[in-house]
Amino acid sequence: MTLLPMLMSIILLIVLSPLIVALLLIRLQKPVRIFHSNTGMVKTGYVGYSWTYLAFGWLVPIFRGEIGIGLMHLVIYLVTFGFSQLILPFLYNQQYMTRMLTNGWQLDIRDMNYPLACQKLNISA
Repeated sequence: MTLLPMLMSIILLIVLSPLIVALLLIRLQKPVRIFHSNTGMVKTGYVGYSWTYLAFGWLVPIFRGEIGIGLMHLVIYLVTFGFSQLILPFLYNQQYMTRMLTNGWQLDIRDMNYPLACQKLNISA
């Protein structure tokens, strides 16, 4: 009977490991202010490693209003048996910011992370 609690603890640790790792990596994601050139709307974009994607996976694009991208990531997640969740956190923020910048959003030059965002997004400042 003592083997069952230990096995349950190991399973719980495995299930919660993305969230635990994400909390340890929270500082690798930097916020940057972006605004829409036509409407003046302001949002916060992110550059660097996406700890939120590591923790919540394909739900992140859906929460950010990109339902099609989120469903595509769900399919990728299912096809790769979840292994994509180990790779996509390195790519997601850059892909999201590229989509935003090509759809009329601009980086706020006054943001303190502006130089870092330009560097991560390969934009000449």
